[in-house]
Amino acid sequence: MEKILVSACLMGRKVRYDGGAKTSSDAWLAGWREEGRLVPFCPEVSGGLPVPRPAAEIEGGAGGAAVLAGAARVLASDGSDVTAEFLAGARQALAVARTHGIRLAVLKEGSPSCGALAVYDGTFQGHKVPGQGVTTALLERSGIRVFSEEQVPEAAGYLRTLEA
Repeated sequence: MEKILVSACLMGRKVRYDGGAKTSSDAWLAGWREEGRLVPFCPEVSGGLPVPRPAAEIEGGAGGAAVLAGAARVLASDGSDVTAEFLAGARQALAVARTHGIRLAVLKEGSPSCGALAVYDGTFQGHKVPGQGVTTALLERSGIRVFSEEQVPEAAGYLRTLEA
């Protein structure tokens, strides 16, 4: 059975920067949870950041690939540089995925770690730009397909191709 890496906040775990969760009511995720497919993970907490913590964004909205390449940093709203924690969390997410043979992930959209389609632009003004978070960029670069919680039907379709 294929396992699926999933953002812990989508499973109701209070790991977000604001101390909350973003619990998903998606029927696919609920079914996969019942089947025991889901491996919940929060790269930011695993990378050493506390809950709650200041919000963080990738400077200039450069995206996760730029952070992985050392061309951009992840900065918290208080001005602190949390790049090292984001990189550590991304590496741990990849290690967990490899341990479980995971080839598919459903992660929280908009997150500087987990965003699959968009991230915030680094101004802390609530503006998003197309791009991926740090963990998503590392997973994708390593051959793991990442979908946002807004793309679960597409993730289900991809899962069917993996199990065919």
